[in-house]
Amino acid sequence: MNVLFLTLLDFSTIEESGIYTDLMREFVKNKHKVYIISPTEKRRQQPTKLIDKGNYNILKLQIGNTQKTSIIEKGISTITLESKFKKGIKDYFSNVHFDLVIYSTPPITLQKAIEYVKKRDNATTYLLLKDIFPQNAVDLGMITKSGFRGVLYRYFKSKEKILYELSDYIGCMSKANVNFLLKQNPEISPEIVEVCPNSIEPLDIKKDKKIIFEIKKRYNIPFNKTIFIYGGNLGKPQGLDFLIECLKVNRSNDQVYFVIVGSGTEFNKLKSFFNKEQLNNAQLFEHLPKDDYEVLANSCDVGLVFLDKRFTIPNFPSRLLSYMQASMPVLAATDVNTDIGKVIEQGGFGYWCESSDVEKFSRKVEQLCNIELRNEMAINARRYLEENYMAKHSYEIIMNHFD
Repeated sequence: MNVLFLTLLDFSTIEESGIYTDLMREFVKNKHKVYIISPTEKRRQQPTKLIDKGNYNILKLQIGNTQKTSIIEKGISTITLESKFKKGIKDYFSNVHFDLVIYSTPPITLQKAIEYVKKRDNATTYLLLKDIFPQNAVDLGMITKSGFRGVLYRYFKSKEKILYELSDYIGCMSKANVNFLLKQNPEISPEIVEVCPNSIEPLDIKKDKKIIFEIKKRYNIPFNKTIFIYGGNLGKPQGLDFLIECLKVNRSNDQVYFVIVGSGTEFNKLKSFFNKEQLNNAQLFEHLPKDDYEVLANSCDVGLVFLDKRFTIPNFPSRLLSYMQASMPVLAATDVNTDIGKVIEQGGFGYWCESSDVEKFSRKVEQLCNIELRNEMAINARRYLEENYMAKHSYEIIMNHFD
């Protein structure tokens, strides 16, 4: 089959590790011809170009700035995405007949490009639902359903509805996502909605004691404490006020050490807190060399997941998979609507608390200082990953509709 994949992820090869690149490699392995549109933001000053890798092609499409920019610029860039994607398809893939179009949210504003290919080629369309927008923005107070911002809400809501109508199948990250989608959109047939989870082709992580010693020494991380790490976006979805409270309450806990690595709209708030409090058992990093970060992350003891308590939509962060890949227990602090905590606890590889319960978070931190418990959970984490979240599983779920 000829497969078209539309994404906002910026990459130039599918040999990188990630939930989308790993899935695309599965299609290539199974002899499909894959075409990908992967944008590059205007700030990089790289013109649109086609990368031909033989059994797959990547169109690097220049778009406006959508990350780490003002909400106005992000809004304009998001609105113009579909016209740019559609033009890219016309200009570079006019002679390709696509059998399957795969696309993910965010964003929801690609439906004109999807509609064009579906109508032109009679292609099957498959939505990987990773984010439910605009409701997530409403939950965080970024837009409202009334007033001036209500205009934006109604615009994006109409785009969301059209995208669902265009989708022959919708793959959700978890069962809670399926239930939420069908409850909020009763016009969608349950027959087309299924669980198609975040998945990867896991790497074999070797934890060499010498390398662990060197990386901890390089970044002044203690050897005799339980190391908790958060790595990823530091934005409004993570609800960082709760993280700050947890760090405050645990500042005198000499058994633990917190490592926070990431960037985002809320980084400066976190940086100001670290500068003011001068914590002895925590460090904040905005940027680390990629190889150093990977070694450091895989050398820690417990992975952290945070989600804002206000979310009504059931998010399921893909960050979880990197912790599981490294055979690492997980402590998740989230809203009550996601089922990520249920998965973690039923899988026996970590704990969950609501991201408003600092006391419970601290109790779980204490429990995870037990090395025997962590070792047991570490084994469970890797096993659960290999049994449930492999890229080949997601590939098979999608292809089942063609078999």
